[in-house]
Amino acid sequence: MTTTADSLKPLLWQSKNLVRAVEAAGVTLWSWNVDSDALAMDDHAYDLWGIPRGTEVCFEDLSAHIHPADRDRVRAAFNATRAIIGAYEIDFRIIIGEELKWISARGQGDDEGMVERIMFGIFIDVTGRKQAEEGRELLAGEMSHRVKNLLTIAAGLTAITSRSTTTTNDMARELTQRLTALGRAHDLVRPVPGEKAASVLLGDLLTVLLAPYDDLGAFSGRIRVSVPRMRVGEAATTIMALIVHELATNSLKYGALSVDTGTLDVSCSAQDEAVTIMWTESGGPKVQPPTTAPGYGSRLIERSVAGHLRGSIHYDWVEEGLVVTLKVKPERLAA
Repeated sequence: MTTTADSLKPLLWQSKNLVRAVEAAGVTLWSWNVDSDALAMDDHAYDLWGIPRGTEVCFEDLSAHIHPADRDRVRAAFNATRAIIGAYEIDFRIIIGEELKWISARGQGDDEGMVERIMFGIFIDVTGRKQAEEGRELLAGEMSHRVKNLLTIAAGLTAITSRSTTTTNDMARELTQRLTALGRAHDLVRPVPGEKAASVLLGDLLTVLLAPYDDLGAFSGRIRVSVPRMRVGEAATTIMALIVHELATNSLKYGALSVDTGTLDVSCSAQDEAVTIMWTESGGPKVQPPTTAPGYGSRLIERSVAGHLRGSIHYDWVEEGLVVTLKVKPERLAA
């Protein structure tokens, strides 16, 4: 026996099947008496609003659940629906216990659509869609902010490198190294669930930044990183990348990493008032304090530490190897 569309129509319009269709779509039903302000809702609408089924409600009862920032807007919109010709839709937030939901209220406006002074409409839970939209907006804003910051940093590094090198080859090499260090750091910065800002674990950041120096033949295994589990924010990540790159490059040229026997230890301790990062070189050539003025790289580090991180950096030129003590505010490290 062949089933035709016409033969299905009676089945479609059976009230119980219409109810099934409404439930499958996640739609809840309401009606509003414009004179008495009384609302009638189906059971699923009561559940959506966190109100016991069968309770007599009016618009003000529902308003108690609407997010305070949306309450006046929703009240004004509902009052204006009688003047709207055609369909209307408004999205707003409601608070059920500690849970936040997004609701879309939809209906047909203008008084001609009323039946015995009653207007009709639906509520739909659109929380998932709104969360996805907010996620996309957050990502777009984050990417725009990050690109602007990177362009500004790249321009500054270009100017600094041009003043600290004498040949175009040297400039290209040093600038590429600095930008590569920044790129490795930013690859690690990802949004963390439950946190507004992007961040990376300090240990992961240091390991990735120092990996190129640890993988150069005899250097393998000579760099040790031991830090507690703590997060570094996006802005601080950029500064930490510059600091580590400058220190590692100098060590490779003149310090512990310039010889086969040299080692580097990076450790950290965290107190309430400060995070202290220790950079300790040993086993390399005997070192002495520099006799010339600090280079642009060193001045860049000092300005960045004092400025953004609200901290300090101290160099101890002991004979066994350079020891660098970096102290920063915990809240600035996380920013």
